[in-house]
This record gives sequence, structure tokens and C-alpha cells, in this order.
Amino acid sequence: MTFFEQEKPYRVTFDLEENIFIVYSTVTGQQGTGITIEQAIYDLKKPA
Repeated sequence: MTFFEQEKPYRVTFDLEENIFIVYSTVTGQQGTGITIEQAIYDLKKPA
């Protein structure tokens, strides 16, 4: 994905071996995972 002039509070990567998206928070350093990007972001934002 490409975003112009927008700062995102997270970074997204895809694990080819596990076939899951991994979302890293640039603020807290936490991570979330999911089959879709939306699920990974939800996993990142849910309380521990």
C-alpha cells in the first residue's frame, strides 16, 4: 500500500509462511495478527 502525506499509527506486513497479516503499532510497539488487515488492526486495538 502507498499513502501520501499521511502518518499512520501502524505498519502492516504479511507473513508468507503463516499466511497472516501482522500489524505493528508505531506508538506502543505492540502487534496484532489476522487473516485480513482489518482483523489484524482490530487485534492490535483490543485490550490485552
